Amino acid sequence: MSNHIQERPVAGILQRHQVIRTWRALLWFFDHWVLVFAVLLGVLNLLPFLAPVFMRWNWTVPANLIYALYSPLCHQMAQRSFFLFGAQPMYNIAELPLPDGNLADMNALRAFVGSSELGWKVAWSDRMVYMYGGLWLAGAAFAVLRRRRTIKPLSLAGFGLLLLPMMVDGGTHLISDIAGGLTGGFRYENQWLADLTSHALPPWFYVGDAFGSFNSWMRLISGLTFGVAVVWLAYPYLNGAMVDSARALRAKLQRAGHS
Repeated sequence: MSNHIQERPVAGILQRHQVIRTWRALLWFFDHWVLVFAVLLGVLNLLPFLAPVFMRWNWTVPANLIYALYSPLCHQMAQRSFFLFGAQPMYNIAELPLPDGNLADMNALRAFVGSSELGWKVAWSDRMVYMYGGLWLAGAAFAVLRRRRTIKPLSLAGFGLLLLPMMVDGGTHLISDIAGGLTGGFRYENQWLADLTSHALPPWFYVGDAFGSFNSWMRLISGLTFGVAVVWLAYPYLNGAMVDSARALRAKLQRAGHS
């Protein structure tokens, strides 16, 4: 009986220590949530670039695993993706050596991961690079700025305005691909823009999706504004919730004598 009575206080002390450790872990997260988000987004952004690195090293199994993991998140079409270790950072659809010359086959474009001559494809498209890279950069900017001033959440009107480039660019590209196909839609040759600017810019700027083209610039701009919009709207609310939670948890620790 006496042994049983002694065990109960010991078990209670161990349980109390476990609770305190859990509270401290939570408090660390509440104080460093921006860092945690930055690391997670950094990993999410880095992994697609490891796929072409692994392909160059002939580590095809981990490379194909990354391609498979990111496939549900992105179309992975080769003409709208970056390539590493090749002659160019991106290629227009006509420059890709697809089987049977089938340039309009989305599945063939998804399946093509590159070659030793062209380089190897990043595991998601340039739009996804810009979108999630924009989230990461905006989050880093928030981490710096919040130490100097109070950042108020973006208004819904401002949020909609910053998302407008993404909606216009993505929406018109979707309509173009459905109506005219990948090489016949109005967003492939952008003849409307060439006429609007009186062909003042080189032909390669208007046609296709290669790096530096109009379509490439639109994905860059709309991806970055998307990242800024999401962070500016969500992070101030998250920060307020985390600060309140940290304050309440510190009070609990102080009452428990573990400040």
